[in-house]
Amino acid sequence: MPAWIWLVAALGLAGAEALTGDMFLLMLSGGALAAAGASFVFDWPIWADGAVFLVVSVLLLVLVRPALRRRMESGGGLLDPAKALEGKGALVLAQVSRHDGQVKLDGEVWTARPLNDDDVFETGDQVTVVHIDGATAVVSKIV
Repeated sequence: MPAWIWLVAALGLAGAEALTGDMFLLMLSGGALAAAGASFVFDWPIWADGAVFLVVSVLLLVLVRPALRRRMESGGGLLDPAKALEGKGALVLAQVSRHDGQVKLDGEVWTARPLNDDDVFETGDQVTVVHIDGATAVVSKIV
């Protein structure tokens, strides 16, 4: 079988993998790519190219796929952007009280309210973001 047919098969399998995300078709694509290389370099009969495809695909499925899936599933991923702001310091721009206030947080102006309803922070105070509640930063005094 000509090498270009194996290349088309490899690209087709890799493209189909983009739809599934299971890493199964990607391993078969690697086998087809190896068969394309073997077909290009050696003048073997078609059954030998098929054997290369089979052996490489099985090896990739058994050895590479489990490790790759473990690595992909073990990652915690990226933090929620709001979670990433928790614990950061902020500068009070307008008095922060129970019902209103503004802070400068990470270069942006945020609506803010204190963690404890009785607290009031004046303009210029440094506060810490406890958590983000919708579009409002809930802040407390830096200790």
